[in-house]
Amino acid sequence: MSIRFRFLVILLFIGLAGVLLSPTIKWYFFTPEDRQLIANSSKEQIREYAKKQAAGELEELTALVKNSPDEVLAESYGFLIAEAKSNYKLEKKDFPAEWTVKSVLEGFNSANELFSALEEYHREDITSLKDMKNKILQLGLDISGGLSVTIEADEDNLAERLGHSPSDAEIDEAIALAMTTLTSRIDKFGVTEPSIRKQANNQIIIEVPGEVDQETVNSFLHGKGSLNFHIVNDDASNKLLDIIRNNPGEIFENGRPEDDTLLPEDVVVMGVYKKDAYGVDELTSYLAVEKEPGLDGSHIKSALVRRDSITNQPEVIFELDSEGGDLFYQLTSNNVGKRLAIVMDDKIKEGAPNISEGIRNSVRMTGFDSDEAQQLSIVLKTAALPINLNVIDEQAVGASLGSDAIRTGIMAMIIGFIAVILFMIIYYKGAGVVATVALLLNFVFIMAILSSFKMTLTMTSIAGLILNVGMAVDANVIIFERIKEELRIGKARSAAIEAGFKKAFWTVMDANITTLIAAIFLSQLGKGPIQGFAVTLAVGIVSSLFTAIFVSKAIFTFGSDTLKLKKLSIGWGLK
Repeated sequence: MSIRFRFLVILLFIGLAGVLLSPTIKWYFFTPEDRQLIANSSKEQIREYAKKQAAGELEELTALVKNSPDEVLAESYGFLIAEAKSNYKLEKKDFPAEWTVKSVLEGFNSANELFSALEEYHREDITSLKDMKNKILQLGLDISGGLSVTIEADEDNLAERLGHSPSDAEIDEAIALAMTTLTSRIDKFGVTEPSIRKQANNQIIIEVPGEVDQETVNSFLHGKGSLNFHIVNDDASNKLLDIIRNNPGEIFENGRPEDDTLLPEDVVVMGVYKKDAYGVDELTSYLAVEKEPGLDGSHIKSALVRRDSITNQPEVIFELDSEGGDLFYQLTSNNVGKRLAIVMDDKIKEGAPNISEGIRNSVRMTGFDSDEAQQLSIVLKTAALPINLNVIDEQAVGASLGSDAIRTGIMAMIIGFIAVILFMIIYYKGAGVVATVALLLNFVFIMAILSSFKMTLTMTSIAGLILNVGMAVDANVIIFERIKEELRIGKARSAAIEAGFKKAFWTVMDANITTLIAAIFLSQLGKGPIQGFAVTLAVGIVSSLFTAIFVSKAIFTFGSDTLKLKKLSIGWGLK
């Protein structure tokens, strides 16, 4: 393997690590706290923020064009020039010599068009920031705190499901199953090391590390029972249009009009929703559907997300169990020519398709954005919640460890890291510098891999990092001692390096592979802090093997083959 190829591989991994760590570095070191707060807001809050910013800027620009029309447009509004240029081209107008406030605003046909451009800029700005935040390495509850949600089991719902008043034992069993389901669901959402524990009064407290927005919390609290299929009653829907036309402000409480006699008793009114530019459900119309669902989500066996080959819009494909397949086939066969409403959380998702034939087993759902489709797929894949859960409290929580404990732990890692580096440089001289470079790259690679896994960094993860530093140095020590043995018997620099790495290879591999196997088992069988420690350790072992064997040898070989060095600085007493 040529030295050029080795360095190309190393540079490739460094570049990849830089790409993976870039969101984390930008978020924690270059993103102001106020922008972080906005990015952690809900979609509705982001929409409100973008509209508010756009309204304020529109007012400012309107005042500027009246008072200082020939003033050069401020750099902060530079994004408007591209839109203005596009409109100038469409109207076949010459570009101005200088983009003043007046000339830019003349590129927009109306105040509404200008407002839309301003709003779109802020929407895309915060959306991109939110996307970046989803790629960062999160800090755990013990370091930075997170979100605490208190939920309460709905005993009335459980009684309805069981057909009788539940006993204390049945309630406890349902809550235990709900906690297991929630743990699985939260893990699949990419939220690691959550804290889920039972409280008195049939309550569950969920603590999620980092800054998690409301949509994520709502997503993993949804149950399969929130997804239902209803047949649309077209006659009642036509009557409903007349009701709305005659009473524009009609409010349909409990799915019924104010005059309960206007619609049949076996139908309910539900809103049809479509996503707006922010991904927020927007009410577009109403439909009257049969009150009793023809099928509910409890029969869903599996689900996956893909994109429609024609529209490229995300869709959810799910398989029904055998009983659900029979029920759905019967439902669709008996209602050919009618419309089927797919209802999620009492919302009809983007219209209702016509039933053209009986459908069995496989069902396709559209009307979701990418995130919602993925979240729905995860919810459908996990077990249904055995009992309804109601959110009764939600609040931010501080770090579970005191600031002194956190500071002491981080300081211990830094001091240990520096002490190891000093020891290696003092004891192994030039080779110690090589080990230090490998150690630093090892740390960068570990953080990059953990970031790509969307891991949560906790104090137990940091303990895994500290342990890995020792293991990485141990590999270098074994290799260096083998090289020193070769030098003592009179071998030249390049021959000693080659023989030293060759003889140390299996010793290093054996020691690390056994630890790696243990770490893999821990990561699969352990939960919470144990799993975080095990994953960090496993990633660190793989990374340290690469840096100790591949990177270190590349640096030594570069010195021998490219720099033509004859001597090797690898410790005291060797010449």
